[in-house]
Amino acid sequence: MTDHSSSGQSAFQPLLRVLSLPGAVRLGPGPVLAALMLVLIVLAALLAPLYVPYDPLSMDALARLKPPSEAHLLGTDQYGRDIFSRVMTGGRVSLLIGVGAAVVSVAIGLAIGLVAGFFRTADGIIMRIMDSLMAIPAILLAIALVALNGPSLHSVILAITIPEVPRVVRLVRSVVLSAREEPYVEAAIALGSSMPKILIQHLMPNTLAPLIVQGTYICASAILIEAILSFLGAGVSTEIPTWGNIMAEGRTFFQIKPGLIFWPGVMLSLCILSINLLGDTARDLLDPRLKKREA
Repeated sequence: MTDHSSSGQSAFQPLLRVLSLPGAVRLGPGPVLAALMLVLIVLAALLAPLYVPYDPLSMDALARLKPPSEAHLLGTDQYGRDIFSRVMTGGRVSLLIGVGAAVVSVAIGLAIGLVAGFFRTADGIIMRIMDSLMAIPAILLAIALVALNGPSLHSVILAITIPEVPRVVRLVRSVVLSAREEPYVEAAIALGSSMPKILIQHLMPNTLAPLIVQGTYICASAILIEAILSFLGAGVSTEIPTWGNIMAEGRTFFQIKPGLIFWPGVMLSLCILSINLLGDTARDLLDPRLKKREA
């Protein structure tokens, strides 16, 4: 008889290897620097209200477009608002959108993908719907959804999530199609285990490793798409400081004040680069096929 507990634990072995010290020692300087950079960006955004010198929404007509100085570290924008305060505070919303879109996309895609991969009768219908969504360019679908629901934080997260769900569904479905043929799954079915137990206890653990990698890419993509939407005027309300909104408002004065776009652009680039590097590192550590090639 198949040992179900050992088979369930074996599905988590890739995650356990990542958390082990030997795996961490083999990491090069790139992932370590990326992790450090991302931690600094997240802490700077979360703790922004505690250290920024000005209210990011406070306007001062007498301090319009001031150069960097002791009073204003990065200068001021066309409304006299402190750029440093706005860039640091804007990271809170951008990161919230990125993490929120990644979590919601992975959660919805995981549920749908498990059903599509295990139940053959539902597979065809679900995947045709997913293919239809993937046929629409993500940015166009996001703009259309924001236009229908209005510019708000929830609308932007929803607009970014829907185009990402089909990709997660396809990933989970491919893993489940392979895992459902394993002896321990067939044994669980033969023993009369309930469908929820089979899906959650025996199949879902196999999807966790690739979902972690996919989640990092979705997070980075969501932050970038939010900036694009805001730059096009289809993002969150312009009253809410985000990296995209700050760059969108500063493009008119870019020639005389490049810092209006440069500084939020630097933060956006560093954040996305760090997340992508960590995603690549997680993929290398979690994919056993890459381990075999190195060996």
